[in-house]
Amino acid sequence: MLSEFDQALLWVALSVFMHVGWNLMARQQPPARGLLWWVLLGHGVLLAPWGLIEWFKTVQWSGHLVGCLLLSASSNAVYFLGLTRAYRQAPVALVYPLVRSSPLLIAVWASLLLDQQLPGHAWFALLVGVAGLLLLTVGIRSTGQQGAVPWALLSMLCTSIYSLSDQQATQHLHSFSALLGYVSFGYACGWLVLSVDLKHRTGRWSPAARPPLWMIAVGGLCIGLAYVLVIHAMRVLPAAVAVAFSNAGIVFATLLSIGVFKERAHSRRRLCAAGLVTLGLFLLRI
Repeated sequence: MLSEFDQALLWVALSVFMHVGWNLMARQQPPARGLLWWVLLGHGVLLAPWGLIEWFKTVQWSGHLVGCLLLSASSNAVYFLGLTRAYRQAPVALVYPLVRSSPLLIAVWASLLLDQQLPGHAWFALLVGVAGLLLLTVGIRSTGQQGAVPWALLSMLCTSIYSLSDQQATQHLHSFSALLGYVSFGYACGWLVLSVDLKHRTGRWSPAARPPLWMIAVGGLCIGLAYVLVIHAMRVLPAAVAVAFSNAGIVFATLLSIGVFKERAHSRRRLCAAGLVTLGLFLLRI
């Protein structure tokens, strides 16, 4: 019989599998196709109606929940905007590890604002994991890519905000479908902000090109379900720990990049970085 802790880790592992899967399918898509815009739209069409209906049928409104919802939706919108702007200036290999280096900041916010204290070994484990993520970005930066860093750091800050607000919201959302509806509202806000940004930049409300429909469908199913699984795990795990374990996806993506796709540039440093992230997760588990 699995403990609650191990069940939560299982939810995060399933989330990692879904997240890595759709990102691997999307890795060759050109930026002009605006894949994130399409995937959020796919989520809105395929999953949001069911989640929103179940949410409104079961939710018990309170000022605390409304505050969590507004904070999460606004930080999600800024997160997606920062992420897309960073990706226009630098590759995923630079941007994403910076964005995902939020667990340490989440733990700081939780300690200062919510009096959620982690044991000493957990702080050390988070520090080791974040060091591994930052090591992944060393040697990638070049002229013309520095402008991506502030946007990536802004997305990292937003990750820390919506992660804590989403964990707080679980006090009021007692089913998986209710969590899905809650997340769908935030994703809809993010999609609207991306649409306005797209209109401002290009004069169009939608990207000029479209990825294959099957990719939109798979991405739309995975992007929402993957994060809902992480929030579901936050019922048991501290937010910083749940987000840290979800970074196992970066380790898998690094190993696949080197071993399967033969992307051998800086392979020793990247393997060392992946090893540090893995060590951090191992220390969190013990």
